[in-house]
Amino acid sequence: MAATRLPGTPRLLRALNDRAALELLLTRGPLTRAQLGEMTGLSKVTASQLVERLEERGLVRRVGEQAGGRGPNAQLYAVTPGSAYVIGVEVLPDRVIAACADITGEIVGRSEQSTQDSDDPVRAVHNAVIEAATNAGTSLDPVRRVVLGTPGLVDPETSEVSFAFDLPGWHRGLLADLRKDLNVPVVFGNDVNLVAIAEQHTGAAKGVDDFVLIWIDRGVGLASVIDGRLHQGSTGAAGEIGYLPVAGTEVPHNVSERSVKGAFQTLVASDAAKTIGAQYGFRGAESADVLRAAVDAGEAGEPVLAELARRVALGVAATCAVLDPPLVVLAGEIAQAGGVALASRIEAEVASITLVAPKVVVSEVAVEPILNGALLAALDAVRDEVFGSTTG
Repeated sequence: MAATRLPGTPRLLRALNDRAALELLLTRGPLTRAQLGEMTGLSKVTASQLVERLEERGLVRRVGEQAGGRGPNAQLYAVTPGSAYVIGVEVLPDRVIAACADITGEIVGRSEQSTQDSDDPVRAVHNAVIEAATNAGTSLDPVRRVVLGTPGLVDPETSEVSFAFDLPGWHRGLLADLRKDLNVPVVFGNDVNLVAIAEQHTGAAKGVDDFVLIWIDRGVGLASVIDGRLHQGSTGAAGEIGYLPVAGTEVPHNVSERSVKGAFQTLVASDAAKTIGAQYGFRGAESADVLRAAVDAGEAGEPVLAELARRVALGVAATCAVLDPPLVVLAGEIAQAGGVALASRIEAEVASITLVAPKVVVSEVAVEPILNGALLAALDAVRDEVFGSTTG
């Protein structure tokens, strides 16, 4: 009986080899054809054909020569930065920040637009995205994806915003309006989930398959990564820890109303540190200012840190008792202000009130983590599209 040849196998192998080569060029480039062959295990002929194919498609380019050895210098190749672009957007109550990155991940354009004089979210995002692309020296044509980081519930199936606490102009139908306006694939992402993506790529959770991230800032939120994958829940509400009923505060009802804050949010977020600090003589314009002052004060600031740690530990302990992660990352301006002093106290408190004892650390992505997470999420998707279609 004649052997059955699997259709498409050579094409599939070429696609896999192309993807492996492109990933190597991103992480270890520039490289020669011979180096790519050695790292991928391909023959010299196959590696040369691969490079020629990628060069013809505009995905790689020659960037120089490698001197040394006998004969002509070997050509060095790298991923073509302008083969695709992405734009990440961070949406805040008073402004929209957009950044444009090429496919290598380098940020090449940026824009910041105030929204204080406008209640039109489409116009605000439109202006920020267009300006970021323009500042990058490109148009929207090569932009393959726009990811917007927003607070609130984002449906994991539709990417639609169903509820945003302090962005009343954001509503169902906005996603379709933005896609129509920009004529580019647009995706919403929950802001805290995007911070976790940034932490997983370049921060304290790099190389960790299971961790939770607690965001303490204007609001409070949680992101869970299980087996290396972000867990969003069936409706996108996984991580809305601000609504966790906890001891020490009244449990509100009708929390779907924008004016109602959740129990845990009332206990730890926004002005909670200011209230605690005032009891011990520490004051500041923002909660983060109070925490920094308490840390700098040493022993005198201990009661402030201890009380905030006790409160935060209630939410961390409830989460960790269910998920049992080895690592908890604290993020957000208030968490950054408390630093290691706050993290160590939360770690000790959690271990004392539960049967789990995760390591608690401060985020290592301190600058614009939401925006960075949006860019990384966009890059992951676009690289899959571009690198996965080299034989088409």
